Amino acid sequence: MKILIVGKGAREHAFAWKIAQSPKITQLYAAPGSPGIAQYAECVDLSDSDFDGLIGLVQKEQIDLTLVGPEIPLAEGIVDRFQEAGLTIFGPTQAAAQIEADKDFALELMHKYDIPTGAYATFTEPEPAREYIREKGVPIVLKASGLAAGKGVLICHTLDEALQGVEEIVVDQAFGEAGNKLVVMEYLEGEEASIFAFTDGEDLVYLLPAQDHKTIDEGDVGLNTGGMGAYAPAPVVTPELMQEAQDRIMAPTVKALAKEGRPYKGILYLGLILTADGPKVIEFNCRLGDPEAQVVLPLLKTDLVDILTAVCNSTVKDLNIELDNRAATTVVMASGGYPEAYETGFPIKGLDEAEALGDVVIFHAGTGAQNSTLVTGGGRVLAVTAMANDIPSAISHAYKAVDQISFQGHYFRKDIGHRALARLEPV
Repeated sequence: MKILIVGKGAREHAFAWKIAQSPKITQLYAAPGSPGIAQYAECVDLSDSDFDGLIGLVQKEQIDLTLVGPEIPLAEGIVDRFQEAGLTIFGPTQAAAQIEADKDFALELMHKYDIPTGAYATFTEPEPAREYIREKGVPIVLKASGLAAGKGVLICHTLDEALQGVEEIVVDQAFGEAGNKLVVMEYLEGEEASIFAFTDGEDLVYLLPAQDHKTIDEGDVGLNTGGMGAYAPAPVVTPELMQEAQDRIMAPTVKALAKEGRPYKGILYLGLILTADGPKVIEFNCRLGDPEAQVVLPLLKTDLVDILTAVCNSTVKDLNIELDNRAATTVVMASGGYPEAYETGFPIKGLDEAEALGDVVIFHAGTGAQNSTLVTGGGRVLAVTAMANDIPSAISHAYKAVDQISFQGHYFRKDIGHRALARLEPV
Protein backbone atom coordinates (compact mmCIF):
# COMPACT_ATOMS: atom_id res chain seq x y z
CA MET A 1 0.00 0.00 0.00
CA LYS A 2 0.91 3.63 -0.50
CA ILE A 3 -0.25 5.98 2.26
CA LEU A 4 -0.24 9.78 2.54
CA ILE A 5 -0.20 11.51 5.93
CA VAL A 6 -1.53 15.07 5.92
CA GLY A 7 0.11 17.29 8.55
CA LYS A 8 3.49 18.19 10.02
CA GLY A 9 3.35 18.00 13.82
CA ALA A 10 4.42 15.47 16.44
CA ARG A 11 1.09 13.63 16.14
CA GLU A 12 1.70 13.14 12.41
CA HIS A 13 5.30 12.08 13.15
CA ALA A 14 3.89 9.46 15.55
CA PHE A 15 1.53 8.24 12.81
CA ALA A 16 4.43 8.02 10.33
CA TRP A 17 6.62 6.15 12.83
CA LYS A 18 3.84 3.65 13.52
CA ILE A 19 2.69 3.15 9.93
CA ALA A 20 6.29 2.67 8.74
CA GLN A 21 6.44 -0.47 10.93
CA SER A 22 3.71 -2.15 8.85
CA PRO A 23 4.81 -4.82 6.37
CA LYS A 24 1.89 -3.72 4.17
CA ILE A 25 3.50 -0.36 3.31
CA THR A 26 5.43 0.07 0.08
CA GLN A 27 5.64 3.88 0.14
CA LEU A 28 4.77 6.54 2.71
CA TYR A 29 4.24 10.21 1.83
CA ALA A 30 3.66 13.24 4.05
CA ALA A 31 2.39 16.70 3.17
CA PRO A 32 4.00 18.92 4.23
CA GLY A 33 5.81 16.68 6.72
CA SER A 34 8.82 17.65 8.85
CA PRO A 35 12.51 16.73 9.28
CA GLY A 36 11.37 14.04 11.74
CA ILE A 37 8.70 12.60 9.45
CA ALA A 38 11.26 12.59 6.60
CA GLN A 39 12.98 9.66 8.36
CA TYR A 40 10.03 7.48 7.28
CA ALA A 41 8.22 9.29 4.49
CA GLU A 42 8.77 11.25 1.32
CA CYS A 43 7.78 14.80 2.29
CA VAL A 44 5.93 16.84 -0.33
CA ASP A 45 5.75 20.62 -0.03
CA LEU A 46 1.95 20.94 0.07
CA SER A 47 0.04 22.59 2.91
CA ASP A 48 -2.79 20.76 4.64
CA SER A 49 -5.20 23.38 3.25
CA ASP A 50 -4.26 22.79 -0.41
CA PHE A 51 -6.98 20.23 -1.13
CA ASP A 52 -6.55 20.44 -4.92
CA GLY A 53 -2.80 19.89 -4.63
CA LEU A 54 -3.26 16.94 -2.24
CA ILE A 55 -5.86 15.31 -4.50
CA GLY A 56 -3.53 15.80 -7.46
CA LEU A 57 -0.65 14.15 -5.55
CA VAL A 58 -2.79 11.14 -4.58
CA GLN A 59 -3.99 10.67 -8.16
CA LYS A 60 -0.52 11.08 -9.67
CA GLU A 61 1.23 8.72 -7.23
CA GLN A 62 -1.74 6.30 -7.05
CA ILE A 63 -1.83 6.55 -3.26
CA ASP A 64 -4.22 4.01 -1.71
CA LEU A 65 -5.18 5.78 1.51
CA THR A 66 -4.83 9.28 2.97
CA LEU A 67 -4.73 9.89 6.74
CA VAL A 68 -5.50 13.40 8.02
CA GLY A 69 -3.82 14.36 11.30
CA PRO A 70 -4.98 17.90 12.20
CA GLU A 71 -8.50 19.13 12.85
CA ILE A 72 -8.62 22.21 10.60
CA PRO A 73 -8.59 20.38 7.22
CA LEU A 74 -11.21 17.96 8.58
CA ALA A 75 -13.42 20.86 9.70
CA GLU A 76 -12.95 22.48 6.29
CA GLY A 77 -14.15 19.39 4.41
CA ILE A 78 -11.04 17.61 3.11
CA VAL A 79 -12.76 14.22 3.51
CA ASP A 80 -15.77 15.33 1.45
CA ARG A 81 -13.48 16.63 -1.31
CA PHE A 82 -11.49 13.38 -1.48
CA GLN A 83 -14.63 11.26 -1.48
CA GLU A 84 -16.11 13.33 -4.32
CA ALA A 85 -12.92 12.53 -6.26
CA GLY A 86 -13.40 8.79 -5.55
CA LEU A 87 -10.37 8.61 -3.21
CA THR A 88 -10.03 6.67 0.06
CA ILE A 89 -9.41 8.93 3.05
CA PHE A 90 -9.42 8.32 6.81
CA GLY A 91 -11.31 10.86 8.90
CA PRO A 92 -14.78 12.31 9.51
CA THR A 93 -16.71 14.36 6.95
CA GLN A 94 -17.14 18.09 7.47
CA ALA A 95 -20.61 17.54 8.96
CA ALA A 96 -19.32 14.93 11.44
CA ALA A 97 -16.22 17.00 12.32
CA GLN A 98 -18.55 19.67 13.77
CA ILE A 99 -18.36 17.59 16.97
CA GLU A 100 -15.07 19.49 17.50
CA ALA A 101 -15.36 22.46 15.16
CA ASP A 102 -18.56 23.81 16.76
CA LYS A 103 -18.79 23.37 20.54
CA ASP A 104 -22.33 24.77 20.51
CA PHE A 105 -23.39 21.98 18.10
CA ALA A 106 -21.61 19.34 20.21
CA LEU A 107 -23.30 20.44 23.44
CA GLU A 108 -26.71 20.64 21.79
CA LEU A 109 -26.23 17.07 20.48
CA MET A 110 -25.21 15.78 23.91
CA HIS A 111 -28.17 17.41 25.67
CA LYS A 112 -30.58 16.11 23.02
CA TYR A 113 -29.35 12.50 23.40
CA ASP A 114 -28.77 12.51 27.19
CA ILE A 115 -25.00 12.17 26.95
CA PRO A 116 -23.63 13.40 30.30
CA THR A 117 -22.04 16.88 30.16
CA GLY A 118 -22.37 20.30 31.79
CA ALA A 119 -25.12 22.91 31.51
CA TYR A 120 -24.36 25.64 28.97
CA ALA A 121 -25.64 28.60 27.00
CA THR A 122 -24.37 30.12 23.75
CA PHE A 123 -24.09 33.82 22.88
CA THR A 124 -23.12 36.01 19.95
CA GLU A 125 -23.42 39.34 21.81
CA PRO A 126 -21.47 40.34 24.94
CA GLU A 127 -24.21 41.81 27.16
CA PRO A 128 -26.51 38.72 27.33
CA ALA A 129 -23.40 36.62 28.09
CA ARG A 130 -22.47 38.97 30.94
CA GLU A 131 -26.00 38.78 32.35
CA TYR A 132 -25.96 34.96 32.21
CA ILE A 133 -22.57 34.84 33.99
CA ARG A 134 -23.80 37.20 36.75
CA GLU A 135 -26.86 34.99 37.20
CA LYS A 136 -24.93 31.69 37.27
CA GLY A 137 -21.92 32.89 39.28
CA VAL A 138 -18.35 31.59 39.29
CA PRO A 139 -16.39 29.42 38.74
CA ILE A 140 -17.54 29.21 35.13
CA VAL A 141 -15.97 28.21 31.81
CA LEU A 142 -15.85 30.32 28.64
CA LYS A 143 -15.15 28.66 25.30
CA ALA A 144 -14.74 30.00 21.80
CA SER A 145 -17.18 27.76 19.93
CA GLY A 146 -14.90 27.32 16.90
CA LEU A 147 -11.39 25.91 16.48
CA ALA A 148 -8.71 27.73 18.47
CA ALA A 149 -5.74 25.29 18.43
CA GLY A 150 -6.62 23.97 21.91
CA LYS A 151 -6.31 27.44 23.45
CA GLY A 152 -9.83 28.90 23.21
CA VAL A 153 -10.93 27.96 26.75
CA LEU A 154 -10.92 30.27 29.80
CA ILE A 155 -11.60 28.85 33.26
CA CYS A 156 -12.78 31.82 35.32
CA HIS A 157 -12.72 31.77 39.13
CA THR A 158 -13.80 35.39 39.70
CA LEU A 159 -16.58 37.48 38.20
CA ASP A 160 -14.04 40.04 36.93
CA GLU A 161 -12.13 37.26 35.12
CA ALA A 162 -15.32 35.99 33.49
CA LEU A 163 -16.49 39.43 32.36
CA GLN A 164 -13.00 40.19 31.03
CA GLY A 165 -13.11 36.83 29.21
CA VAL A 166 -16.31 37.83 27.41
CA GLU A 167 -14.53 41.01 26.33
CA GLU A 168 -11.51 39.04 25.07
CA ILE A 169 -13.43 36.40 23.13
CA VAL A 170 -16.47 38.29 21.78
CA VAL A 171 -15.37 41.94 21.59
CA ASP A 172 -11.58 41.76 21.06
CA GLN A 173 -11.83 38.52 19.01
CA ALA A 174 -8.73 37.10 20.77
CA PHE A 175 -9.38 33.75 19.02
CA GLY A 176 -10.52 35.26 15.73
CA GLU A 177 -13.63 33.84 14.07
CA ALA A 178 -13.58 30.91 16.51
CA GLY A 179 -15.11 33.34 19.01
CA ASN A 180 -18.06 34.41 16.83
CA LYS A 181 -20.10 32.17 19.10
CA LEU A 182 -19.26 32.11 22.82
CA VAL A 183 -20.18 29.03 24.84
CA VAL A 184 -20.55 29.64 28.57
CA MET A 185 -20.41 26.30 30.34
CA GLU A 186 -20.88 24.99 33.85
CA TYR A 187 -17.55 24.46 35.63
CA LEU A 188 -17.14 20.73 36.18
CA GLU A 189 -14.95 19.65 39.10
CA GLY A 190 -12.81 16.53 38.82
CA GLU A 191 -9.84 14.83 37.21
CA GLU A 192 -9.62 14.81 33.41
CA ALA A 193 -8.62 12.02 31.04
CA SER A 194 -8.59 11.33 27.29
CA ILE A 195 -10.21 8.33 25.63
CA PHE A 196 -9.75 7.50 21.93
CA ALA A 197 -11.76 5.22 19.67
CA PHE A 198 -11.44 4.23 16.04
CA THR A 199 -14.93 3.95 14.60
CA ASP A 200 -16.52 3.20 11.22
CA GLY A 201 -19.77 4.85 12.31
CA GLU A 202 -21.17 1.70 13.94
CA ASP A 203 -18.52 -0.21 15.87
CA LEU A 204 -15.68 1.17 17.99
CA VAL A 205 -12.27 -0.09 19.12
CA TYR A 206 -10.22 1.69 21.76
CA LEU A 207 -6.67 2.78 22.48
CA LEU A 208 -5.35 3.05 26.04
CA PRO A 209 -6.70 6.00 28.06
CA ALA A 210 -4.26 8.88 28.54
CA GLN A 211 -3.85 12.12 30.47
CA ASP A 212 -2.22 15.26 29.14
CA HIS A 213 -0.97 18.48 30.74
CA LYS A 214 -2.48 21.54 29.05
CA THR A 215 -0.93 24.44 30.94
CA ILE A 216 2.56 25.87 30.59
CA ASP A 217 3.50 25.86 34.28
CA GLU A 218 4.07 23.09 36.79
CA GLY A 219 1.14 22.23 39.03
CA ASP A 220 -1.24 22.60 36.05
CA VAL A 221 -1.40 26.40 36.28
CA GLY A 222 -0.59 29.21 33.87
CA LEU A 223 -1.54 29.77 30.25
CA ASN A 224 -3.11 27.02 28.15
CA THR A 225 -0.90 25.44 25.48
CA GLY A 226 -1.33 22.77 22.84
CA GLY A 227 -0.12 20.30 25.52
CA MET A 228 3.14 20.00 27.50
CA GLY A 229 3.22 16.25 28.05
CA ALA A 230 1.14 13.11 28.45
CA TYR A 231 1.19 9.56 29.75
CA ALA A 232 -0.70 6.31 29.23
CA PRO A 233 -2.38 4.31 30.53
CA ALA A 234 -4.02 6.84 32.88
CA PRO A 235 -4.50 5.04 36.21
CA VAL A 236 -7.54 7.19 37.03
CA VAL A 237 -9.42 5.40 34.22
CA THR A 238 -10.13 2.03 35.82
CA PRO A 239 -11.47 -0.82 33.65
CA GLU A 240 -14.95 -0.16 35.13
CA LEU A 241 -14.75 3.55 34.32
CA MET A 242 -13.51 2.80 30.80
CA GLN A 243 -16.51 0.52 30.27
CA GLU A 244 -18.89 3.18 31.57
CA ALA A 245 -17.40 5.81 29.23
CA GLN A 246 -17.77 3.41 26.29
CA ASP A 247 -21.37 2.47 27.11
CA ARG A 248 -22.76 5.82 28.29
CA ILE A 249 -20.77 8.27 26.15
CA MET A 250 -18.78 6.97 23.19
CA ALA A 251 -21.17 4.45 21.61
CA PRO A 252 -24.25 6.70 22.16
CA THR A 253 -22.44 9.67 20.59
CA VAL A 254 -21.57 7.70 17.45
CA LYS A 255 -25.20 6.52 17.27
CA ALA A 256 -26.47 10.09 17.80
CA LEU A 257 -24.30 11.44 14.97
CA ALA A 258 -25.59 8.72 12.64
CA LYS A 259 -29.18 9.54 13.64
CA GLU A 260 -28.53 13.22 12.85
CA GLY A 261 -27.39 12.27 9.33
CA ARG A 262 -23.71 12.86 10.15
CA PRO A 263 -22.21 9.34 10.25
CA TYR A 264 -18.81 9.51 11.95
CA LYS A 265 -15.80 7.58 10.62
CA GLY A 266 -12.31 8.14 11.99
CA ILE A 267 -10.90 8.73 15.46
CA LEU A 268 -13.28 10.08 18.09
CA TYR A 269 -11.48 11.73 21.01
CA LEU A 270 -13.36 12.13 24.29
CA GLY A 271 -12.15 14.72 26.79
CA LEU A 272 -13.60 13.20 29.96
CA ILE A 273 -13.96 14.61 33.47
CA LEU A 274 -14.60 12.39 36.47
CA THR A 275 -17.08 14.34 38.59
CA ALA A 276 -18.79 13.40 41.86
CA ASP A 277 -21.84 12.63 39.69
CA GLY A 278 -19.91 10.26 37.42
CA PRO A 279 -17.99 10.71 34.15
CA LYS A 280 -19.03 13.66 31.96
CA VAL A 281 -17.90 15.10 28.64
CA ILE A 282 -15.79 18.26 28.63
CA GLU A 283 -15.37 18.14 24.86
CA PHE A 284 -15.07 15.90 21.83
CA ASN A 285 -12.35 16.18 19.18
CA CYS A 286 -12.47 14.79 15.65
CA ARG A 287 -8.86 13.52 15.58
CA LEU A 288 -6.16 11.97 17.76
CA GLY A 289 -4.82 14.18 20.55
CA ASP A 290 -1.39 15.79 20.56
CA PRO A 291 0.60 15.03 22.74
CA GLU A 292 -1.51 11.95 23.60
CA ALA A 293 -0.79 10.39 20.19
CA GLN A 294 2.84 10.22 21.21
CA VAL A 295 2.02 7.85 24.10
CA VAL A 296 -0.99 5.86 22.86
CA LEU A 297 0.41 4.91 19.43
CA PRO A 298 3.65 3.43 20.85
CA LEU A 299 1.45 1.25 23.11
CA LEU A 300 -0.63 -0.08 20.18
CA LYS A 301 0.60 -3.51 19.10
CA THR A 302 -1.93 -4.09 16.29
CA ASP A 303 -0.81 -2.97 12.83
CA LEU A 304 -2.19 0.57 12.47
CA VAL A 305 -2.69 0.06 8.74
CA ASP A 306 -5.17 -2.76 9.49
CA ILE A 307 -7.17 -0.40 11.73
CA LEU A 308 -7.18 2.48 9.21
CA THR A 309 -8.31 0.07 6.48
CA ALA A 310 -11.05 -1.42 8.65
CA VAL A 311 -12.45 2.04 9.41
CA CYS A 312 -12.46 3.00 5.73
CA ASN A 313 -14.02 -0.35 4.74
CA SER A 314 -16.58 -0.38 7.61
CA THR A 315 -15.22 -3.63 9.05
CA VAL A 316 -14.21 -2.46 12.54
CA LYS A 317 -16.36 -5.22 14.07
CA ASP A 318 -13.84 -7.75 12.71
CA LEU A 319 -10.83 -6.11 14.43
CA ASN A 320 -9.09 -7.56 17.45
CA ILE A 321 -6.98 -4.80 19.00
CA GLU A 322 -3.86 -5.74 20.95
CA LEU A 323 -2.40 -3.19 23.36
CA ASP A 324 1.01 -3.16 25.05
CA ASN A 325 0.90 -3.79 28.81
CA ARG A 326 3.72 -1.30 29.42
CA ALA A 327 3.45 2.46 30.03
CA ALA A 328 4.60 5.50 28.05
CA THR A 329 5.33 9.12 28.93
CA THR A 330 6.04 12.06 26.64
CA VAL A 331 7.63 15.34 27.75
CA VAL A 332 7.28 18.32 25.42
CA MET A 333 10.34 20.52 25.00
CA ALA A 334 9.24 24.02 24.02
CA SER A 335 10.84 27.27 22.89
CA GLY A 336 11.43 29.78 25.70
CA GLY A 337 8.50 32.21 25.87
CA TYR A 338 5.91 29.77 24.45
CA PRO A 339 2.85 29.99 24.37
CA GLU A 340 3.46 33.72 23.94
CA ALA A 341 6.31 35.27 21.90
CA TYR A 342 9.29 33.01 21.17
CA GLU A 343 12.23 32.83 18.76
CA THR A 344 13.12 29.97 16.40
CA GLY A 345 16.11 28.87 14.35
CA PHE A 346 18.27 27.53 17.20
CA PRO A 347 20.32 24.33 16.61
CA ILE A 348 19.05 21.20 18.43
CA LYS A 349 21.61 18.83 19.93
CA GLY A 350 21.53 15.45 21.66
CA LEU A 351 18.78 13.54 19.84
CA ASP A 352 21.00 10.57 18.99
CA GLU A 353 22.23 10.35 22.59
CA ALA A 354 18.63 10.42 23.89
CA GLU A 355 17.44 7.67 21.54
CA ALA A 356 20.55 5.61 22.34
CA LEU A 357 19.10 5.11 25.85
CA GLY A 358 16.65 2.61 24.29
CA ASP A 359 12.85 2.59 24.39
CA VAL A 360 12.94 6.32 23.52
CA VAL A 361 11.36 7.93 20.45
CA ILE A 362 11.60 11.66 19.75
CA PHE A 363 8.72 13.11 17.78
CA HIS A 364 9.23 16.46 16.04
CA ALA A 365 6.53 19.01 16.90
CA GLY A 366 8.14 22.13 15.45
CA THR A 367 11.54 21.67 13.80
CA GLY A 368 13.22 22.86 10.64
CA ALA A 369 16.49 22.42 8.77
CA GLN A 370 19.15 25.07 8.09
CA ASN A 371 22.16 23.94 6.04
CA SER A 372 21.41 20.33 7.06
CA THR A 373 21.36 21.31 10.76
CA LEU A 374 18.20 20.53 12.74
CA VAL A 375 16.84 23.76 14.27
CA THR A 376 13.82 24.87 16.27
CA GLY A 377 10.84 25.86 14.15
CA GLY A 378 7.86 26.27 16.48
CA GLY A 379 6.59 26.85 20.01
CA ARG A 380 6.45 23.18 20.88
CA VAL A 381 9.64 21.73 19.40
CA LEU A 382 9.99 18.07 20.44
CA ALA A 383 7.90 15.43 22.19
CA VAL A 384 10.31 13.08 23.96
CA THR A 385 8.59 9.72 24.52
CA ALA A 386 9.85 6.85 26.67
CA MET A 387 8.37 3.42 27.32
CA ALA A 388 8.92 1.26 30.39
CA ASN A 389 7.21 -1.42 32.47
CA ASP A 390 5.25 1.05 34.61
CA ILE A 391 4.40 4.76 34.73
CA PRO A 392 7.02 5.85 37.32
CA SER A 393 9.75 4.14 35.25
CA ALA A 394 8.43 5.64 31.99
CA ILE A 395 8.43 9.14 33.55
CA SER A 396 11.97 8.74 34.89
CA HIS A 397 13.20 7.37 31.54
CA ALA A 398 11.59 10.23 29.59
CA TYR A 399 13.34 12.83 31.75
CA LYS A 400 16.68 11.03 31.34
CA ALA A 401 16.18 11.37 27.59
CA VAL A 402 15.20 15.05 27.90
CA ASP A 403 18.43 15.69 29.82
CA GLN A 404 20.43 14.60 26.75
CA ILE A 405 18.79 17.23 24.50
CA SER A 406 19.44 20.97 24.33
CA PHE A 407 18.67 24.08 22.30
CA GLN A 408 18.83 27.73 23.23
CA GLY A 409 16.12 28.77 25.70
CA HIS A 410 14.53 25.32 25.86
CA TYR A 411 11.75 24.85 28.41
CA PHE A 412 9.87 21.82 29.70
CA ARG A 413 7.65 21.01 32.64
CA LYS A 414 9.35 18.90 35.30
CA ASP A 415 6.13 17.39 36.72
CA ILE A 416 4.64 15.43 33.81
CA GLY A 417 2.73 12.49 35.29
CA HIS A 418 2.36 13.99 38.78
CA ARG A 419 -1.30 12.93 39.05
CA ALA A 420 -0.45 9.34 38.14
CA LEU A 421 2.42 9.28 40.64
CA ALA A 422 0.17 10.63 43.41
CA ARG A 423 -2.50 8.04 42.61
CA LEU A 424 0.01 5.17 42.56
CA GLU A 425 1.72 6.11 45.84
CA PRO A 426 0.69 3.91 48.78
CA VAL A 427 -1.46 5.80 51.29
